[in-house]
Amino acid sequence: MKFPYSMLCDYVETELTAHQIGDLLTMAGFELEGIEEVGDEFVLDIKVMSNRGDGLSVFGLAREVLAKDQNSNPTRLYSRAASRFGDVSVPETLLLDTEVARIESESCRRFAVRRFAGVNAKDTSPAWMQKRLDVSGMRPISLLVDLTNYIMLELGQPLHAFDRNKLTEGRIVVREAKPGEMLTTLNGVEHELNGQMMICDAAKPVGVPGVMGGLETEVTDGTTNLLLESANFVNIVVRKTRKQLGLATEASYRFERSVDPDGVVAATLRFTELLLECQPSIQVSNIVDLYPGKQTFTPVKLRVDRASMLLGVSISPLQANTYLKRLGMDASAMGDSLMVVPPSWRPDIVREEDLVEELGRVHGYELIPEAYPAGSTPLGGSHGKHLLTDRLREALIRAGMTQIISHSLRDFHPLDSKSSNRVAPRNPASPEHCVLRNSLLPGLAEAAKRNGGKDVHLFEMGKVFHDHKGTYQERLQMSLLSQGALYPANRKGESVPQADFYSTRAVLDVAFEALGISHDVSYTPLVPGYVHPLDDRYHPNRVALITIYGEDFGLLGQIHPDVAQASGLSPDTIIGTIYWEYGQQFMEPQLNIRNISRNPAVNRDIAILIDKSVPFEKVEQAISAGGGDVLEKQWLFDVFEGANISEGKHSLGIGLQFRKQGNFTDEEANAVRDQIVSKLEALGAVLR
Repeated sequence: MKFPYSMLCDYVETELTAHQIGDLLTMAGFELEGIEEVGDEFVLDIKVMSNRGDGLSVFGLAREVLAKDQNSNPTRLYSRAASRFGDVSVPETLLLDTEVARIESESCRRFAVRRFAGVNAKDTSPAWMQKRLDVSGMRPISLLVDLTNYIMLELGQPLHAFDRNKLTEGRIVVREAKPGEMLTTLNGVEHELNGQMMICDAAKPVGVPGVMGGLETEVTDGTTNLLLESANFVNIVVRKTRKQLGLATEASYRFERSVDPDGVVAATLRFTELLLECQPSIQVSNIVDLYPGKQTFTPVKLRVDRASMLLGVSISPLQANTYLKRLGMDASAMGDSLMVVPPSWRPDIVREEDLVEELGRVHGYELIPEAYPAGSTPLGGSHGKHLLTDRLREALIRAGMTQIISHSLRDFHPLDSKSSNRVAPRNPASPEHCVLRNSLLPGLAEAAKRNGGKDVHLFEMGKVFHDHKGTYQERLQMSLLSQGALYPANRKGESVPQADFYSTRAVLDVAFEALGISHDVSYTPLVPGYVHPLDDRYHPNRVALITIYGEDFGLLGQIHPDVAQASGLSPDTIIGTIYWEYGQQFMEPQLNIRNISRNPAVNRDIAILIDKSVPFEKVEQAISAGGGDVLEKQWLFDVFEGANISEGKHSLGIGLQFRKQGNFTDEEANAVRDQIVSKLEALGAVLR
């Protein structure tokens, strides 16, 4: 907004220069975009924020200057404007019927009209007024038009003058437009109005509220009977109308940023005063003022100690009260806090932080001492549960798996979990996205089929959704699918191992080792009749329950043949699911570092004969118990059954690796091996 420095001095007695006023307003939040010297006049160009319509007037900016500069004083004109020009006394020689105006739209908060008779529309405005309008970017036209523009610049309240003789029955109605209604605005462009708020007389549209008046009722040189409109409209409605019609005016610019509804009559009185100074013989009517949308402001609580903390500078309750009252706010003490009622021109004050900002503006941002940011530096990278998830993902990828990400909305699938009710959106976008997934396995199956249906090893981590007795639940899971060759064949054409339960378990073992829980995880074969309910997606005799610290952690096994056929997968496909959200509570992210031993490892191989009914997991546990701390690694390298092996038994070849601080002697290594054999014999094993 542009305005001359001398116009501000009409409202403020100050020793500050135009440049100093510009700096002061910038520190108050109204950025100075430039100062231009036009003749003997300095013109300031101020940028006003979109929520500060009160700053789009010289009176509003004068209020800011007085709030920040204690050496400046209000003039008599400022005091009169602050009291809404209540001292303007006009003998009302004309009477207006109260029905001359009517509001039929909720978008109009207040509407006031006044009639002036015997005006001379050919008169020009005073030279001082024309000069001020010109340097502010408004072209002087005539006395009546210039007065409306000058008061808009002075007080921020747009006005509009109608030729009353051109109004049907001399009446004004504010209502929404009906389909097909047309209006030619002052710029000569015809617009079709459809639902927008508009101003009408008794028969036709005569203006677009808050934007532009109509051409048919404009004031011309022949106008002698004037009807002045001063109104207040909802800002968002004006903005919508302006954009739809493609119009932009000084009035709409102000209404979009909110205009003080309590200034409607004040602007009418100021217009009356200035017009009577130019044409003392005119006749003036009473003011018809309709105010159905009177504002009520809820007091906002301000904790002064919190304001000091947020600003970084100490402000006392007395200072806070003084600053707010300078801005026209009503503040009253309530304990250690202030209850603040915003004025009618500040609808943007709705929360405590808004008041804190006001204190900072008036106190002076430049007075806030410089200080380094206080607080702790957050831990970089992933940590907590996110670190565990990242470690699991990275370990699976290192083990040769490929991660996929599928849509959480999908259709029904044979690999869906049957253990819970499905959760579905009220209005699904398509049949292919009609329910939220309750298992990750369908997404893995579809990804495997899209990638050839063989030699794929996939996993996914994500949330699944369940309806448990009307309560919606989200659970984080990890599922995997493995089928086909474990790696590409070489040029010699040698046979390549195929994915099976053991290769997939080895992948999980690598992941659990990265999480530091490999010694606490066990795999228990499930068979019909076992206490744990079988999942019908798995082969009934080829599935294992994964437990951690004895608690269910997931399932791993071969897909059920029927489900494989229905899903388009190989019957040898291995699938598994880890209840990741549940398992995380047993883990703590930790970095396991140990020195590389200077001492060599000692290897021993053993072969045992043992019943097939004994799970290999128990064999591993027995070896770990017998080897103790010096057992560094164990592995199964041979399984043999057939000639010279009794029915129901098999021979297992197991490699052992020992290491300790210091070198092992053969006798010490053999002693540890014998301890392990002793533990195995307790399972019924026989050393071969």
